[in-house]
Amino acid sequence: MESRRSVRSPCVSVCALDEKDVCIGCHRTGDEILRWTVMTDDERQQVLENVARRERSSLI
Repeated sequence: MESRRSVRSPCVSVCALDEKDVCIGCHRTGDEILRWTVMTDDERQQVLENVARRERSSLI
């Protein structure tokens, strides 16, 4: 039996959306946050890649 870990949420319990509808805590959009529980692991992995890109661009 194969044990597979689910992709964990990037939530850091700092929940507030900015003017671009992006959470200032986890860098997910409002839509990504709402859909997280019904996403596949592949979709969640894509969201995490988007989050990393948003984090990098917010530091500039």
